[in-house]
Amino acid sequence: MIENFEVLAEPRGDAGKGASRRLRRTGRVPAIVYGAHREPEMVSLTHNELIQHLEHEAFYSHILTLKVNGLAQAVVLKDLQRHPAKPFILHADFQRVQADEKLRMTVPIHFINESACKGVKLGGGVVSHNLTEIEISCLPKDLPEFIALDLTDLELGGIIHLSEVPLPEGVELAQAPDPDEPVVVIHSGHGGAEEGGE
Repeated sequence: MIENFEVLAEPRGDAGKGASRRLRRTGRVPAIVYGAHREPEMVSLTHNELIQHLEHEAFYSHILTLKVNGLAQAVVLKDLQRHPAKPFILHADFQRVQADEKLRMTVPIHFINESACKGVKLGGGVVSHNLTEIEISCLPKDLPEFIALDLTDLELGGIIHLSEVPLPEGVELAQAPDPDEPVVVIHSGHGGAEEGGE
């Protein structure tokens, strides 16, 4: 499902911590837009609108339309600074996109057919995710929302390494993979080895 995300922003003139605090008190998030061989641009976004966008996984790995004073530009979300204890976004970084320049992006891995996996269904094994996202490099037109990894044929004791992950056409790993780095492992069910996370 292709989402079209439109983010509305306003220019901001003041820099510094005091100005950012004042912005946050009015329900806005300070942000910066950079890249595409143009000057960085300081903007602010509505906090509640940004939070709604962030509920969609695709927002993190998608070409977004950022509108500043009605002028649209294509960007990707490169970084978010969150409050350590409260559900607040403190700052956002957006990178402008150029059709002919490759992007480096972190995209999620979607593990497909886990319950139908041979090692689980026939061997009583447990799926352990060692990585849940990977960094890729591609042109904007080839940017995938996620990388699908089909586990159907993985047997007990089976491992899929980073270098074995099938990537869509035009997409490559952002750096040479450690050939031994496991992405997913099917452990014996009574080893208690299920470990989610990264």
